[in-house]
Amino acid sequence: MSTGSNQPSTLQSVVDSVKGTAQNLVGAVTGNTADKQAAADKHNKADAERDLSKSGASVGPLNVSGAGVTVDNKDRIHGQKDQTLGSGKEFVGNLVGNKSLTDEGRDQNAQGQTRETVGQVKDFVGGAADRVVGTVGSGLASVTGNKNAEQSYQKQHDKGKTNLRGVQDEI
Repeated sequence: MSTGSNQPSTLQSVVDSVKGTAQNLVGAVTGNTADKQAAADKHNKADAERDLSKSGASVGPLNVSGAGVTVDNKDRIHGQKDQTLGSGKEFVGNLVGNKSLTDEGRDQNAQGQTRETVGQVKDFVGGAADRVVGTVGSGLASVTGNKNAEQSYQKQHDKGKTNLRGVQDEI
């Protein structure tokens, strides 16, 4: 079984771990140390791939994972901008004693937090949907031998995975 790309895959790590367990059983029954070592190697590979497939980071509006790079939903970007501007207005308002500027800044900051949260939800739900559709579509395209569709669905899966990792990095 393959995930259709060279990207780290949680599913592939599970498959490799199961194969390693089976090979370990064969080695235990036959007493073959080579089978036991091969099983240990498969388990180590599975553990490393699982860890890598779950890694991700956000750098500004970019989400980066082993599967690629995506850009945050516009609500996340604008929400963060509103929070920054609102905090600045609130700071200046407090500094100069302008209550209306302080209140305006506090309101803009709160609206920005809400908008960023909405964007995070959109990226999370959209990312999860892309992962599911990409995985199912890639599997079906693989069965039918349609390599172009399989690659397209794999890209959709990878985009979804990266969006999820970007949101998870923030929460």
